[in-house]
Amino acid sequence: MKPVGIITDSCSGISQKEASERGIFVLPMPFYIEGHCLYEGVDLDRDEFLEKLKEGADVSTSQPSPAEVTALWDRVLSEYEKVLYMPISSGLSGSCETAYALTRDEKYEGRVLVVDHGQVATPLHRMVLDALELVEKGYTAEEIRELLERASDQMMIYIGVQTLEYLKKGGRITPAAAALGAVFNIKPVLKLATGKLDSFKKCHGFLKARKIMIEAMKQEIETRFQEAYEAGAVHILAASSASEAETESWVKEIEAAFPGKQVMCDPLSLGVSCHIGPGGLGIGCAVKPDYGTVRKKEG
Repeated sequence: MKPVGIITDSCSGISQKEASERGIFVLPMPFYIEGHCLYEGVDLDRDEFLEKLKEGADVSTSQPSPAEVTALWDRVLSEYEKVLYMPISSGLSGSCETAYALTRDEKYEGRVLVVDHGQVATPLHRMVLDALELVEKGYTAEEIRELLERASDQMMIYIGVQTLEYLKKGGRITPAAAALGAVFNIKPVLKLATGKLDSFKKCHGFLKARKIMIEAMKQEIETRFQEAYEAGAVHILAASSASEAETESWVKEIEAAFPGKQVMCDPLSLGVSCHIGPGGLGIGCAVKPDYGTVRKKEG
């Protein structure tokens, strides 16, 4: 059997096609449209989903059932000695807590290791790829979980949204605040750190929001992450629920702000997009989880 298998969920933005190519496993997240349960990447494509949002459909997210989670664990454990399960951050969903409870079963104890990494969207995608690299370097499942959880606060993402409507639907702001935002063309920038989403700044117009996000990321790197950045251990990330042209323009703007750095950009997962809404853009950074770590190899 192979030593370490990796499972994440579709909030990572990893498609089933990429998962198959990389030898990892992605659990599709359920969501509801007008009361009908659908699964991300299985029942509805991205364009159809965003169109439903624009039409004002009643959309809500959920978490996989315990039976769905353990069925995938069983399948992966038939090929791997141990599994790293990397669901959406515990700060944004109950998936982690549910998974911890499931691992108390004797069948999974010591074989399924749940990683509470504080990530979602592109940062989670990147962390899954980092985990794959750590497996290839020969780290054990326990060592990898420790490195990933220790790196949970070594990331930051800023997200600009076009409208407050979807934050209102998710209960994050009041209807009155959403109405005032529409009148005064307020485009909020949100801040995601260690799995918790908070308001960062209110901007007049989206061009201003884009500028504010890049300035904020530069400030993060110049203060918190400068040493790792200069050592080449910081990933620059982007995410989008906007059009292809708008996304391309955003990536170019980020590349101009961080010369010589490759930008990893993903479409926001459907589960995240329903809270952000169409037209959202994000910028983030994450430090490689084994940066500064010296591993004592046997022999």
